[in-house]
Amino acid sequence: MKKQLFKNGFFGEFGGRYVPEMLLPALNELEKAYMQFRNNPVFSKELGNLLRTFAGRPTPLYYAENLSRHLGKGKIWFKCESLAHTGAHKINNVLGQALLARKMGKKRIIAETGAGQHGLATAAAAAKLGLECEIFMGQVDAKRQHPNVFWMKTMGAKVTEVKFGNKTLKDAVNASLKNWIETLDHTHYCLGSVLGPHPYPLMVRDFQCVIGKEAKTQILKTEKRLPDYIFACVGGGSNSLGIFHEFLESSNVRLIGVEAGGSGIKSGKHAARFQEGTPGIAQAYKSYFLQNKDGQLRDTHSISAGLDYAGVGPELACLQQTGRVEFIYACDAAVIEAVTLCARLEGIIPALESAHALAGLISMKRRLKKHSLCIVNISGRGDKDLFILAKNLDRDNWKNFLLCEAESV
Repeated sequence: MKKQLFKNGFFGEFGGRYVPEMLLPALNELEKAYMQFRNNPVFSKELGNLLRTFAGRPTPLYYAENLSRHLGKGKIWFKCESLAHTGAHKINNVLGQALLARKMGKKRIIAETGAGQHGLATAAAAAKLGLECEIFMGQVDAKRQHPNVFWMKTMGAKVTEVKFGNKTLKDAVNASLKNWIETLDHTHYCLGSVLGPHPYPLMVRDFQCVIGKEAKTQILKTEKRLPDYIFACVGGGSNSLGIFHEFLESSNVRLIGVEAGGSGIKSGKHAARFQEGTPGIAQAYKSYFLQNKDGQLRDTHSISAGLDYAGVGPELACLQQTGRVEFIYACDAAVIEAVTLCARLEGIIPALESAHALAGLISMKRRLKKHSLCIVNISGRGDKDLFILAKNLDRDNWKNFLLCEAESV
């Protein structure tokens, strides 16, 4: 993307800051602090040390040789964000924001979470940096991602289940914004994706760009050239922009974002914003949203809790409009197949979110050439999805196990 497309908090026509007046001072304070520390060498050194010693960076670029052979086309590499501390890319952004919050004198951080990976990362960073922490999570998501809820609480975070709306990610965002308004003086809202009011889309993307910077260095070292394709799942968009951004000006690298096709586009039970979404303003920014004719956000569905959000980050909306990023979708059934295939061929269990990227690659196999070079961003690992995957892949044995466990309590 050309740098001039970002101006005054907007990526082209998308982005902005559509918030109640009482939030403007907090956003101005955050923007001022971020711009002050963004290129500060002391801050960068401290964050770099945390990323290295606490988050475990750099994450490896792994050659999926067996999968490559199975597909029969292309050479497939995984960027293994799944090996970062807390099991996903979320820790990159959270460490940056938590460190910034402490520099700003904030004593408390709050966060929204869907799949629980952002909440888990926030809880870990808060524990590390000595901050009070509260996580807002839709009741539906809290039930299907119970392991992450358990670990967040173990790390000392308060987990508040959101019981209004459809009780998923968009409602957790609304609850977080409400709480932030009520506690502005001592609280920082650690938003987990490249969305919301400016400066969040810019700030979160910047903190996640470490993924693409590492991937570029690693692929040039191993293959002596840039990839032909990069695949990443797209919910809000932090993992996809994190790996895409470093390659935006490399026009020969095709960037493929994979949305949640859920039960299929015709069913209406999905979260594919670029298939049926329209431009609009919601939750403090302008982008593409799944909305009805009255502008109300539609209910969404995905087997992955981290992708069932009705909106998408404004920079991605701009990149779609300019044609720099191509967006496709993967349905639940294909995602489960991708998880199974990856586990059996590579011994790697991707998160359901990440498996969308893998399913997207598989669906585009016919486009690949024999020597196509592909990177798939494995943004998280599948431990958190045990309850969902076991129910789908081994239902009877899983049911019997749960009954036995329940009886032993």
